[in-house]
Amino acid sequence: MKKYKNIIFDVGDVLLSYRWKQMLEDYGLSPDEAERIGREMFDCPLKIWSKYDVGNETDEQIIADFEKIYPDDIKVIRWFITHGEYMMVPRPQVWEIVHQLKEAGYHLYILSNYPKTLFHKHTQYADFMEDMDGIMVSYMIHKTKPGRDIYAALCDKYSIDPAESIFFDDRAENVQGAVDFGMDSEIVTDQKSFCDRLRRFL
Repeated sequence: MKKYKNIIFDVGDVLLSYRWKQMLEDYGLSPDEAERIGREMFDCPLKIWSKYDVGNETDEQIIADFEKIYPDDIKVIRWFITHGEYMMVPRPQVWEIVHQLKEAGYHLYILSNYPKTLFHKHTQYADFMEDMDGIMVSYMIHKTKPGRDIYAALCDKYSIDPAESIFFDDRAENVQGAVDFGMDSEIVTDQKSFCDRLRRFL
């Protein structure tokens, strides 16, 4: 197996999981309504959630953008955006292996698309943050994966050689973006197989 110096991670559905549908059900929605409103936010034709990741607008501005097209659902959308702490699900098994990788001498980094508020809420108590040598999040530079600029920003900031690195992400387009940049990359589909793959490096 190829020897890497750097292991780079996306966050959502890689280092942690999301319970966005259950969160909306906790609010009081039926499963069908939770699915519908979640899709309104994440699959909006105006790509509002993608704008949120870019970080050019505040939470209030993003909520106002949603209100223009989903006025009947804005109360729950506002609640969802302002209570992101209820969305994250820890992956302690992954976090333990990440810590072992750090102790084994690898340099570890985060490369993720995230709004500032949610990134803080989802990572402020996450053990893996203590093991990271650096982070590059979309809101910091107003660029998102799979665009080349964010991969370059990470490597430039921390003097990372892409040829000595491997990147894990849950989206095929982001994996391809890393490959196009010259970095090995693998897609993450579930927690168990991801843990098995990380153990190969130990």
